[in-house]
Amino acid sequence: MSESSSATRLSVFKTYKLYVGGKFPRSESGRVYEVTAKSSSGQGKWLANAPLSSRKDGRDAVVAARKAFGGWSGATAYNRGQILYRVAEMLEGRREQFVREVGEAEGLSKSKAAAVVDAAIDRWVWYAGWTDKIAQLVGGANPVAGPFFNLSTPEPTGVVTVIAPQDSSFLGLVSVIAPVIATGNTVVVIASERSPLPALSLGEVLATSDLPGGVVNILSGKAAEIGPHLASHQDVNAIDLAGADAALAKELEIAAADNLKRVLRPQPVDDWSADPGTHRITAFLETKTVWHPTGSLGAGGSSY
Repeated sequence: MSESSSATRLSVFKTYKLYVGGKFPRSESGRVYEVTAKSSSGQGKWLANAPLSSRKDGRDAVVAARKAFGGWSGATAYNRGQILYRVAEMLEGRREQFVREVGEAEGLSKSKAAAVVDAAIDRWVWYAGWTDKIAQLVGGANPVAGPFFNLSTPEPTGVVTVIAPQDSSFLGLVSVIAPVIATGNTVVVIASERSPLPALSLGEVLATSDLPGGVVNILSGKAAEIGPHLASHQDVNAIDLAGADAALAKELEIAAADNLKRVLRPQPVDDWSADPGTHRITAFLETKTVWHPTGSLGAGGSSY
């Protein structure tokens, strides 16, 4: 191909789609909305048209998440850790793409965007290491009076809806998704409305990272439109309101009370790259306590 012909070729723009059930559907409504680059002047350039998810897309995502829950929660903690680490590997391989997308989405220089992406990859590795250790942190044997063993073990809550942070389109997103799935939950996440493209690209990584379809489902659009239906959905077990403003958070919390969902209220985060602790892992865990008789205790000692 000559230099003149290559200079005049058409630009190939990327088509962004939802990530639901391990597949990439368009919104069933057919709606899209314009996503522009963030800039100091406020006049960002057009980047892409993102799907504007509907109530039906939300329901489909919940169905996919529930279908995937049995297999994912039943996998060994070690296997879940391997898969989360594989996600980090795949992100490392597409690092330059995410540096560009995060830079455009958040108005960051290339060096600052690279630092954000590196922190997000490290965050995946960090949570991958927690999958087979969290049981030792929040479970164990309980001392009781009587001839019993009393053991408490953590179990996943179920299907979790997450309102992703609005201003941290990638690191914040990873920081709210990874702890949910690390312990065996499945998730339906509503990406940042202003900057959804890094989240939608993350779906492409997850699809090629050994993560079973339906474990993570990514919707783009308006949290105020989709959120209330997910908060009141009877097959959603918990909701993380990380990216909801005060008015929306109150509305969703009231809706979530209908089937006694666990609710993680919005908590201001000044720096998503700081040590996240374990509170997001434990927020979506239930504790199962088992009593097992040891038999009669006689003069000769325990009888099992």
